[in-house]
Amino acid sequence: MLRRLLCWSFAAAALIAAPALAADCQPGRVDLRGSWGQTGFSVEIADDEQERAQGLMFRENLPRGAGMLFVYDHPQPAAFWMKNTLIPLDIIFLDKSGQVTSVHENARPGDLTPIPGGDQVFAVLEINGGLARRYGIAAGTEMRHEIFSASGAVWPC
Repeated sequence: MLRRLLCWSFAAAALIAAPALAADCQPGRVDLRGSWGQTGFSVEIADDEQERAQGLMFRENLPRGAGMLFVYDHPQPAAFWMKNTLIPLDIIFLDKSGQVTSVHENARPGDLTPIPGGDQVFAVLEINGGLARRYGIAAGTEMRHEIFSASGAVWPC
């Protein structure tokens, strides 16, 4: 009886741990967490000059659970604009540890006004406008993705 109980306990522990293991970092996904809870997005990575320059320009829609993650080689000053962007976006600026430093909500399509993100921007996540507020994403929110792993991530993989 004790043996059967131990086997059952190990099986239950394995089932409970399985979702945590499945949620480990994936190259095409970011996870965000804060006091509000947790959410995630499938992402395209823009990690070279040409991809960052193109961004989400000319796209007529973006699935709700999707976004684009812009990654720089090192922290630097960064500002975005909405030239040739057809959909409103929330622009989420992050430091090298994966912590959100600022959020610009509902950037207006086509607007050429620079949207500053700060002087130490390492990554930027663009998602559909209004989702940051809906989920509670704000300064202090933590992001998990493999790009932060080598730099003292606040939420490591």
